[in-house]
Amino acid sequence: MLNRFFGQKPQEDPKKQKPEPASEQQAEQPVPEQRFSFLNRTRQIFGRLGNAVQETDTITDSLWDELEESLLGADVGPSTTLWLIERLRQRVSDENLQTGSQVQYALREELSTLLGKSSSLRFSKQSPLTVILVIGVNGSGKTTTIAKMAYRLSQEGHQVMLAAGDTFRAAAIDQLQEWGNRIQVPVISQKPNSDPGAVVFDALQAAQSRGSDVLIVDTAGRLHTKFNLMEELKKINKIIQKFVPDGPHELLMVIDATTGQNALLQARKFAEDIGLTGVVITKLDSTAKGGFAFAVADDLGVPIKFIGTGEKVENLMPFEPQNFVAALFA
Repeated sequence: MLNRFFGQKPQEDPKKQKPEPASEQQAEQPVPEQRFSFLNRTRQIFGRLGNAVQETDTITDSLWDELEESLLGADVGPSTTLWLIERLRQRVSDENLQTGSQVQYALREELSTLLGKSSSLRFSKQSPLTVILVIGVNGSGKTTTIAKMAYRLSQEGHQVMLAAGDTFRAAAIDQLQEWGNRIQVPVISQKPNSDPGAVVFDALQAAQSRGSDVLIVDTAGRLHTKFNLMEELKKINKIIQKFVPDGPHELLMVIDATTGQNALLQARKFAEDIGLTGVVITKLDSTAKGGFAFAVADDLGVPIKFIGTGEKVENLMPFEPQNFVAALFA
């Protein structure tokens, strides 16, 4: 489908990368507690796991049961949990691990490897304008995430413009305009039910004429009209490429962590059909399902770019896999 438009290269399976043998003496990077306070509810689950394995002198069946229960409780997901346990059992055999604490270090290594390296936003190297398309199911926090991203980029010195391409919902247009006024970022919009392609065309013209270097495009998130959405995205893509030949540079999906595995099923369909370049996970502050990030990385095979950590405009954090894993066990 849209993979051929976006020129996506298949990403390497992080499971195929084998970490170094686990060691109880590995130095841990300090994790500022305040930065990851939004993970407190998930931490309770991983904290119980950490206490259990460190108090275990030998590896027993109860340790594996505790591990499985904790991973499922944090919404790591059945398939990812099964793979992790099988992988750890293999490492116990291959590396002659003998204590629960060694298994914990091995688990942390596997979780870090599963998430891969941090991945920042991609900016155009050929054009002065970078275009970011954002999709997401209604209620996932898509519009708010766009505003947070725009605010963050503005604070970093970028000249940002927003395009209200979700013309299906009048509320989406109004909400984006309200956010634009609040963070002082211009929003290009038309009336509800207007052609999204026309909105993007106007926004591209405006961005170029006003010297903007980043255009973030909101799009409709209607899974029940999937074919129409696909056609809209194809049309939007062609319009973008007339202005910016190497664009769009990111196609990000916003996923609500509180909906867990159901959201993952929806995201998988988008990933298969339109070739996502990354995801943003929202509402991690409202759930004990922080382990959902591992299911996303495992199932979708695309990097997590940002995580939403609260309702304020500042509450959007670039995803740092190593620190994220360390924080869960802090």
